[in-house]
Amino acid sequence: QVQLVESGGRLVQAGGSLRLSCAGSGRTFVDYAMGWFRQAPGKEREFVADISWTGRTTYYADSVKGRFTISRDNAKATVYLQMNSLKPEDTAVYYCAAAPSPVGIRTHAIDYWGQGTQVTVSS
Repeated sequence: QVQLVESGGRLVQAGGSLRLSCAGSGRTFVDYAMGWFRQAPGKEREFVADISWTGRTTYYADSVKGRFTISRDNAKATVYLQMNSLKPEDTAVYYCAAAPSPVGIRTHAIDYWGQGTQVTVSS
């Protein structure tokens, strides 16, 4: 069992920046690829970014490429999402996720989810 707890979401103006954190506990954090998803009101949950077990490989949705950066610190069992140049359409609940592989993240074959953190971007 892995527990994931997100933090860092808040209200921010368009063009601003936020860093989300996801702290993991329980089973070995390094055994999992990690990812971020988001869900806006009335929409399906969508993939945002993923990162491999060592952090060497990352992958992004086209909508956030060049603006968001995913990273991880295995010593702290934490994954981060640095979000820059935020837009109102980035408003959503952001979820952290763990899967056995990065492909599992992208195909939504998720083993563990966090509870989500709200990000609101005002225009």
